[in-house]
Amino acid sequence: MHLSLGIDFGTSGARAIAIHPDGKIEAQTAVSYTSNLAQTWSETLWQLLRNLPEAVRNHLDRIAINGTSSTVLLCDRSGCPITEPLLYNDARGVSVLERIRAIAPADHPVVSSTSTLAKLLWWQENCEDFSQARYLLHQADWLAFQLHGQCGISDYHNSLKLGYDVEHFNYPSWLPLQELLPIVQEPGSAIAPIQSSIARAFNIPADCRIHVGTTDSIAAFIASRASTSGEAVTSLGSTLVLKLLSDTRIDDARYGIYSHRFGKRWLVGGASNTGGAVLKQFFTTEELIELSDRISASQESPLDYYPLLKPGDRFPINDPELMPRLEPQPLDRVEFLHGLLESMARIEAQGYRLLESLGATPLKQVFTAGGGAKNSAWTAIRHRQLGVSVSEAVQTEAAYGTAYLALEGI
Repeated sequence: MHLSLGIDFGTSGARAIAIHPDGKIEAQTAVSYTSNLAQTWSETLWQLLRNLPEAVRNHLDRIAINGTSSTVLLCDRSGCPITEPLLYNDARGVSVLERIRAIAPADHPVVSSTSTLAKLLWWQENCEDFSQARYLLHQADWLAFQLHGQCGISDYHNSLKLGYDVEHFNYPSWLPLQELLPIVQEPGSAIAPIQSSIARAFNIPADCRIHVGTTDSIAAFIASRASTSGEAVTSLGSTLVLKLLSDTRIDDARYGIYSHRFGKRWLVGGASNTGGAVLKQFFTTEELIELSDRISASQESPLDYYPLLKPGDRFPINDPELMPRLEPQPLDRVEFLHGLLESMARIEAQGYRLLESLGATPLKQVFTAGGGAKNSAWTAIRHRQLGVSVSEAVQTEAAYGTAYLALEGI
């Protein structure tokens, strides 16, 4: 029995899932934490391994880790952190944005206050121990280093917001501080066997290989098992996130659209501020279930909303002052919910049409992740609006996607 282990690190906890070569789950475990210190991450990693049954650890063949995109730390030559991590949404890099705009292409993902490059340049200006820095590592990079012992290796998903050129597989000449940047490999490729001391401590086979990881959102896409150009994953969480597998790369800063390399193809994405957070402003979880069951999903709602919590959206409409449109609100709560779900489905369809109009592979099928995936009325409405098959993804856990990445590669 050979098992592949995927580990997903988020901002408040981590999960590990071990799968068989046929994709069947053998075991899973989770650990929560309240601190995003590097020491907490490593303690969580060891706890996850301890939590797995020994029979599972005895048969681990490969391991990969994903982390939140653009969560990074600086390390010295031995891989010890000299800074505490800066999280994916840390925007202190706004102070160096003009430096980035002066050197980077206008449409590049690094032109953001939360990009990895912005965090690196902020450290250069504000970290007293910056002269000791030898490696910039993403969350997934540093955690994998704890297992394989080779510091300074990353993947091209995490490295996109650092400035790595995912089309030509190199760091562009305009990128500064390249001596600190990790070696970039394809996600899912093997790095090295697990360190012997770790193998002995957890009764893991000495020939268990550690594989290059990815980001949490890419891992969740992989979990869906979407594999054909034109297949997409819509995440119906607090916001609406679209990811489409395309033969053509699309980057358009006007709409916050950029592409991750996905083997020889591209994962094109966009995100709208509409979504479940708006629904929860008006309905409890119980109401959403009860009222959704009473919606006539085959009938299109005449209500035309643009559901937002506050002004502003970027995709598929780029207007930072776009006002929420939530009127008129009928007295019938079922009609109101129907109007909201219908309007969100229209926004989703508009998003995929926008990606296609910019040159992406036309939409063929949608897998759904997030809490909204279980709403059958919403699924029927979305099927009608999108005009393609819509179904719940069989697997949505990023840890599962990471285990599958180690098993099969991109």
